[in-house]
Amino acid sequence: MVAAAMALVVPATAQKVNDAAILAKLNKSDVEAADAKKSAKASVWVNRAKVYTDALMEPTKSLSTSLDATFLNYTMGTPSETSTDDKGRQLLIYPWVKVYVENNRVAAWDQTKVIKDGLFEVIVEAAAKAIELDEKTVAKVKPILDTAINYYSQLGEVSTYIPNFEVAIDAFVKAATLQQSKIYTQVDPKYYFFAGQMAAFLGADNKQYFVDGEKYLDKARELNYSDETGNLYYYLFHCYYGQREDNKENLVKAKNILLEGIEKFPKNERILDGLMSLYTAEEGVGDPAELVEMIDKFLAENPDNADLWFGRGRVFYKLNNFDECIASFKKIDALKPNDYDTNFYIGYFYVSKAEHENREFNSKLDSFTSQEEYLAERQRVRSVYMEAIPYLEKAHSLNTENVDCAQILKEVCFLLREEPGVMDKYNKYNAVYKKLKGLE
Repeated sequence: MVAAAMALVVPATAQKVNDAAILAKLNKSDVEAADAKKSAKASVWVNRAKVYTDALMEPTKSLSTSLDATFLNYTMGTPSETSTDDKGRQLLIYPWVKVYVENNRVAAWDQTKVIKDGLFEVIVEAAAKAIELDEKTVAKVKPILDTAINYYSQLGEVSTYIPNFEVAIDAFVKAATLQQSKIYTQVDPKYYFFAGQMAAFLGADNKQYFVDGEKYLDKARELNYSDETGNLYYYLFHCYYGQREDNKENLVKAKNILLEGIEKFPKNERILDGLMSLYTAEEGVGDPAELVEMIDKFLAENPDNADLWFGRGRVFYKLNNFDECIASFKKIDALKPNDYDTNFYIGYFYVSKAEHENREFNSKLDSFTSQEEYLAERQRVRSVYMEAIPYLEKAHSLNTENVDCAQILKEVCFLLREEPGVMDKYNKYNAVYKKLKGLE
């Protein structure tokens, strides 16, 4: 029935936006707003907010993400041009918008023309004026603002996808600004977080974005925004750190925001990496051992916190202290037995320790005074590799489809193939690896 119904619809020949009619409505609204008698009526401002929001929406009103691209022929007409971008995405070019298509679904769009400049500012002004004149108009104004907020929220999302971070930042900030109306109890902090995140990305090329990013992320924090992983602290660190040359105090702020973040999100690897980079790249910031002291202090109060042990292990890994790193992850194993990630990491860290010690072994080959000394040291290094196998095998048993685990297992077993029983393990995991990679 759907196919039959579609067959009755004649595809449009081109995107049709009746901008002349819309501009006529906007001009009429402009005249009414300038008329002292008419502008005293709340209804004039409600209508003004609506016609300007309609003008905002018109060029992209037929678009939504995940829309079947086939329907565009019926809702927007035949594109004037089609091409493919450098990411392999199909581009459909219309007079007012460029549509990105992936897997025959609308993924994003880039609006290339507007009906009139300054639409946003008028919407904000008109909504506020209507409520000022008559608070009863809230019921009429709210749906209009909801529509505009949804427009900017979606514009931010699709612009991030393209990516066009400048447009995304502007869109998210406008969505937040519209929610500052007394109609809403609170601005959704995610808009400031997204804007701050994009600004942190752009700061490397334009320092003003670091300044803006700090402002937006601080607003998100003030509104109690909390992402699940704590990346707000990582992006705010970048905004402070990017301004360190302008004010040395920003270096202190960069350190403190990471320390605050790691206390709340000890498993966040970005925050840990940021701290390690900061401690090692900047003189006077502090000793990386301070991180261990801090985490150990938290652990003294909460010794069963697996995330804290994870953070502790990661710090020691960065410091090349593999024994303490492994000891930390073995604590996690005791708290969360039969966990794939924990067993995989312990095996991985044993391999890292063995590789580190193997490099040291190779660097002192000329210093051995006897064959026995050489063989004993060689066997000691190989024994570290051997310790990785049981943990990697357990990880594999917990997740037989993980190709990374199978690859490390077969490589370690090949290296140790001379050891009793290890050649059989190599044959087993080599076969598993090939199967997972579709090589046989």
